Amino acid sequence: MRTDDTSHPTSRNGAHRQKQCRVALSSRRSYRWVSALLFGSIVVLFVLTLMYLPPLREDSPTHAGVRNEPPGVTLLVWWRPYGSREPLPDCAARYGIQGCTLTEERWAFDRADAVIVHHAELMRNWSALPRAPRPPRQKWIWMNFESPSHSGWLAGLAGLFNLTMSYRRGSDIFMPYGYLQARGGEGDAPQLRARRGLVAWVVSNWNEQHERVQYFRRLRKYIQVDVFGRAGQDLISDSVTRTVSHYKFYLAFENSMHTDYITEKLWRNALVSGAVPVVLGPPRENYELFLPADAFVHVKDFRSPLGIAAYLKHLDRHPALYQRYLTWRRHYSVHVTSFWAEHYCMACRGVQASRHQNKVVTDLAVWFES
Repeated sequence: MRTDDTSHPTSRNGAHRQKQCRVALSSRRSYRWVSALLFGSIVVLFVLTLMYLPPLREDSPTHAGVRNEPPGVTLLVWWRPYGSREPLPDCAARYGIQGCTLTEERWAFDRADAVIVHHAELMRNWSALPRAPRPPRQKWIWMNFESPSHSGWLAGLAGLFNLTMSYRRGSDIFMPYGYLQARGGEGDAPQLRARRGLVAWVVSNWNEQHERVQYFRRLRKYIQVDVFGRAGQDLISDSVTRTVSHYKFYLAFENSMHTDYITEKLWRNALVSGAVPVVLGPPRENYELFLPADAFVHVKDFRSPLGIAAYLKHLDRHPALYQRYLTWRRHYSVHVTSFWAEHYCMACRGVQASRHQNKVVTDLAVWFES
């Protein structure tokens, strides 16, 4: 009789175990496949997420102290201008300029990033300039706020300085005597207030050879001009602005006529005091780079002092016409540069901004006298 092996219990059990093994093996292969597929999907999602993340902001904490913070600069003040002795400013606290160390200790010369030299002292102390070789990449800054008429020795400065700082546009560090700042919104129309006088002039440096003195002598024949300072009356409470605030017009006459030479005589004496400036200086077109055309009266707009005197009297009699010279104040406020704290801090910022710049000023006299 033929025996069927599959019908034997042992054979059936073996076949069953083989089937279970095949199922288990298949399950493990499926599990591995699913796991690999899942892992691959996670990797793809991670890569795509990185690709579409927004770039890291410069002002994020990760960048703090790395790229967003300006480099530290040590600025050596070689001479205090005109012997000024006010404490050196904290640039961060006063102007929000970080990373500035100001010193006047000359032993710091070898580690200073820049040396700032004031021209008026340079003219008197040429031999007192640093004689030791300059440290690599140290910058020398020429600082001057006098006009070319009162700035000697310019021709001898070729190739000595790396940066210029002055009131002239085109300076490496441009520092006008003042400027207008746009208001956040339109302000109220300035109110006319009673002023006891018509024209004022404050002058300390009286020189008969100056064009401004000669013009004044002709002008006063046709209109009353109250003079204050060494050549005139005492100031009210020893204050220029308090004195001039009582007048409608102020003679903002410069001591010499040069490009961009527009000094505190306009910014502080006239504008801060609320008076309309009558200017004698560079051409009207130069003034209009700093002020609206209807913010001042230029003497060269008239053929003679008689003409300007008649015009000022006309404005005095017609308040609506005079008011037009004050309308700009609705949109702007006046900033007067603070000597010398603001200059030191702006010089420090200029050195930070030019740290990758390597140049020598070879034509200082030609440029400044132009």
